[in-house]
Amino acid sequence: MLKIALAQINSTVGDINGNAAKIISYIKKACFKKSDIVAFPELALTGYPPEDLLNMPEFINSNLEALDKIRLQTKNITAIVGFVDSGQNGVLYNSAAILSNKRTLGVYHKMHLPNYGVFDEKRYFTPGNICQTFKVNRTVIGVNICEDIWAERGPINKQAGKNGAEIIINISSSPFHAGKYFERYEILSRRARENGVYLGYVNLIGGQDELVFDGRSMVFNSNGELVAQAKAFDEDLLVVNIPQNKKSARYKIQDNRYVEEIYEALKLGLKDYIRKNGFKKVLIGLSGGIDSALTALIAVNALGKENVKGFYLPSEFSSQLSTHCAINLAHNLGIRLLTVPIKDIYQRYLKSLGLSGKITLTHENLQARIRGTILMALSNKIGAIVLTTGNKSEMSTGYATLYGDMAGGFALLKDVPKYLVYQLSSYGNDLLYNKNGKYPIPMEIITRPPTAELKPNQKDSDTLPEYDVLDPILQAYIEENMGKLEIVRLTGVSPKVVERIIRMVDRSEYKRRQSPPGVKITPRAFGKDRRFPITNRFS
Repeated sequence: MLKIALAQINSTVGDINGNAAKIISYIKKACFKKSDIVAFPELALTGYPPEDLLNMPEFINSNLEALDKIRLQTKNITAIVGFVDSGQNGVLYNSAAILSNKRTLGVYHKMHLPNYGVFDEKRYFTPGNICQTFKVNRTVIGVNICEDIWAERGPINKQAGKNGAEIIINISSSPFHAGKYFERYEILSRRARENGVYLGYVNLIGGQDELVFDGRSMVFNSNGELVAQAKAFDEDLLVVNIPQNKKSARYKIQDNRYVEEIYEALKLGLKDYIRKNGFKKVLIGLSGGIDSALTALIAVNALGKENVKGFYLPSEFSSQLSTHCAINLAHNLGIRLLTVPIKDIYQRYLKSLGLSGKITLTHENLQARIRGTILMALSNKIGAIVLTTGNKSEMSTGYATLYGDMAGGFALLKDVPKYLVYQLSSYGNDLLYNKNGKYPIPMEIITRPPTAELKPNQKDSDTLPEYDVLDPILQAYIEENMGKLEIVRLTGVSPKVVERIIRMVDRSEYKRRQSPPGVKITPRAFGKDRRFPITNRFS
């Protein structure tokens, strides 16, 4: 029997000394639990993804020096540690070091380098070409890295076949998106079953810029049955005896379809972005609408109410309902709300610019930019980062003001379509329902028609189709690369409307390129996932 420990830790990119200290602390925890092997995620030592830090020789050397210190802490245990290995002529490998009793048993180089979506590994790394196996306590184990396990006829086949591995350990840094857990589950279960091996999979957790890693490390038996699983969105040390008693109960897979996991991803992504970048407090412009309400709710849940400041910036077009909603939301969340009216500032701008008569887009954007300027000034004054509140539906179509409501440091809902904003708000309300029988987000906010309130009686539907029409079009075009005719057939929406929405998406690329980062929760988010040229005449 072999006892393995899967240490899903929250590494910070570039904090090599801090990451090494954490790895050593988990080695000690695994030793205390009498584990034979402890495995850490892909590139746990450098953090993932290190991107162009990999071009700095000092960074590579620092990671190698730290690995040597870790090696000296492996008395009576084998540790599998993700790091960057350096070969001849400066060639780099995404690697796993197998360290045991203060010695290096070997180093595995990742063979399948992903180069799609958010991944750029071929930009930095050279693929490995050797499928090693190693003996630990007379048991043959194979080690591979992340994408290697996804590949058909990948390293696992040779390790488990010709090389006779009984246990495969895959170290991974697999980013979250809704539904990714079930994709992983199916792949890992199939690989264990196909090769007749026990399979231990250890995944990173934490937020890194727009990416969130959800953990949920897993162990499968040789029948492809899940026998143990670590926590979601939290650090954990999962210790499992292999082989398991074949009569032991299977672990029930997590099936929350998908609102709960998206909420937790947003919470962790925000918390780590603030913490890892040295901020403590956030400020949010509360409009009385659902986007800013959800942003504030998640911020309070992630950071604590004492670290969230709300500002209400009413104009002459703001309704009494908006005022009432903003005040009640702040009260329910227990955060301080300051009101800074913009009416007089707006009128002075109009006079200075000679703007009079009918309200135009210039008038509307001016209000948004006044609010953006005030929020950024308050950010400087109190040392808090501004959270923008726009959702994916708005960012997709350009229904947002550059240097206005797009001004800020982090766009929490940037990858959250409007329909999902409502689902997450309902979930968050149920989660944080208080003892006084009040939901944090007042029902008036959830039920009112969406409006920017930049002119009298304005509604989002004056400019955009209703969101239940818009969001399926956006998903088909942005996430599934469908063309106009396919979208028309899929949605039943008129070709004229579909064409208009596609044109809005394409023309707004310059805005999105200037927007703050936000948490990726869909299979294809704006940013690294979707890289379209700004200057582009293809239609």
